[in-house]
Amino acid sequence: MQIEAKTVKIPLGNAAEGLAVFGPQDRFLRLVQEQMTARISSREAEIVITGDPAEVDSLEQLYDVMLQLVRGGYTPTERDMMYALELARAMQAEELLDLFKAEITTTYRGKPIRVKTIGQRHYVKTIRKHDIVFGIGPAGTGKTYLAVVLAVAALKEGKVKKIMLTRPAVEAGESLGFLPGDLQEKVDPYLRPLYDALHDVMGPDQTGKLFERGVIEIAPLAYMRGRTLDDSFIILDEAQNTTPEQMKMFLTRLGFGSKMVITGDMTQIDLPRGKNSGLIEAQRILKDIKEIGFIYFSESDVVRHSLVQKIVMAYNVDAENKA
Repeated sequence: MQIEAKTVKIPLGNAAEGLAVFGPQDRFLRLVQEQMTARISSREAEIVITGDPAEVDSLEQLYDVMLQLVRGGYTPTERDMMYALELARAMQAEELLDLFKAEITTTYRGKPIRVKTIGQRHYVKTIRKHDIVFGIGPAGTGKTYLAVVLAVAALKEGKVKKIMLTRPAVEAGESLGFLPGDLQEKVDPYLRPLYDALHDVMGPDQTGKLFERGVIEIAPLAYMRGRTLDDSFIILDEAQNTTPEQMKMFLTRLGFGSKMVITGDMTQIDLPRGKNSGLIEAQRILKDIKEIGFIYFSESDVVRHSLVQKIVMAYNVDAENKA
């Protein structure tokens, strides 16, 4: 029995709303139509959708939500549209209304910083709630960037007195002695992503001043031994390249009034053959401690160029086929 086509009409307030949800030269519209069989068109002051009832319902929710965001002053990107479509397929697009409204903080230029996926929103909520949080997932999901943003926000709000950033320098064999320069110059190449995030949120000048005053400190993981960090926001990046011993050492540095965020990508372990990853061990050993948060990002949380998401997915499919 053939399913009867359904038609819905969504009113537009003005031409600018249609341009915002269809994109420049209808680019967003074409991307949506490539993935759906329903017909979408703009007629006078409305969007008209015709096709399979289930698809039409999804698309109606998609455009209702995107129009609400546009009317609230938000300008959707291609990435937003594709993510919203993914959610609309499961009739969950309304979750985006909260997503884009809440600001975490602003950049030093005054641009609001918001979460971009539901996975990111869950990550931010978990960091605010727990003292130790693991953010695990593929490249481009904002694990490190959001951790730095939340660290800066906590510093601005007086919740912590210091930000500590660390990373295992696997490529230098953790010795760092063979690299030229002083300690700062030795570790700079390994910590560049952390610097980039700090500069984005606070600007190079303010970041430099806080480094000089010791409010922000960057150190390779090997230099963390023997320290207890109170009233600090501590971020361990590239945690998949820690050994189990290093991970235990790091986690036991936690002091009073402090938070720790540990980020890593299981698919990018650079440890020598035969060495276990401290991140994998920590998941197994700590999974039943309810005060520790574990957030797992997926391909749908990738917020870089849309091609990055496709690259991550292709590698995952290849790994599954080899398994």
